[in-house]
Amino acid sequence: MKRRALICGISGQDGAYLAKLLLEKGYEVWGTSRDAEMVSFDNLRFLGIKDQVHLVSLNLRDIGGIISLFGRVKPDELYNLAAQSSVGLSFAQPHETFESIALGGLNLLEAVRLTSLPIRIYNAGSTECFGETGLEHVDEDSPFNPRSPYAVAKAAAHWMFSNYREAYGMFACTGVLSNHDSPLRPKRFVTRKIIRAVAEMARGNGAILSLGNVDIERDWGWAPDYVDAIWRILQQDTPEDFIIATGVSATLKEFIRIAYELIDKDWQEHVTVDSSLLRPSEILHSRMNPAKAYSLLGWRAEHTMKEVVRAMFEEELLRLEEESAK
Repeated sequence: MKRRALICGISGQDGAYLAKLLLEKGYEVWGTSRDAEMVSFDNLRFLGIKDQVHLVSLNLRDIGGIISLFGRVKPDELYNLAAQSSVGLSFAQPHETFESIALGGLNLLEAVRLTSLPIRIYNAGSTECFGETGLEHVDEDSPFNPRSPYAVAKAAAHWMFSNYREAYGMFACTGVLSNHDSPLRPKRFVTRKIIRAVAEMARGNGAILSLGNVDIERDWGWAPDYVDAIWRILQQDTPEDFIIATGVSATLKEFIRIAYELIDKDWQEHVTVDSSLLRPSEILHSRMNPAKAYSLLGWRAEHTMKEVVRAMFEEELLRLEEESAK
């Protein structure tokens, strides 16, 4: 029989790429969204897999609905990717952020516990939980110091999964993922915003790009690489948490420079800093050590930040061409 996976939050970047990976591995894939009849699932369409996935509606605040769905689907693996995913937006929507991330994760854990189904459950964590790392590379044993409502919620979910693993013997794991991008990244994210501006300039429609703090340093990876790591985490004999990152950090300024060099432009002539876009609290340095993932999962990031920038840019150009042709 086919292994069956349930992806909560399948409409997002990671959910779509994970669904594609699991289908290629022969899984029967189910995916949830708050209202599956109203969501267009553009990312699944983009990857050409929408018709291969069973799509259902699910609100993670409704534990009865979760239990009912478990009884219907009986998944072997459950991937919790459903939640508010923007650090910046979390300052404007702290309650929604915490409920969707922390309480949504708790309800999934409780549903697994109450049904006693042998479900392996993955939780989408974030390296934002570590806060300011300074110039040292942190690992899985480093303390958390969250500096945004998003990071606080992710930290709470992380420890909830750890607690249920220890208290109830559940196969519950968290992947602590660094920033990772792709052409499926929503437009509100700064990386897609940059790529969009560069692609528009390449087509002669350039304008000044307004950004917040361009000196922040992050570990940027390629989303399809990262979903492979997510899958590997649930294939281990023993449930554990893993940092998933490239191990190489760069400033947002460097990301911008690489993007504008693709069209032979000096980014400093086209980018301005808007103080209204600065966050109430910010992380300057974020440096990760993914050695555990390589040692135990056999996983290593295959794409550099420069390759990510180019791939996003080339796809954005195609999208602009399609939009102009309509």
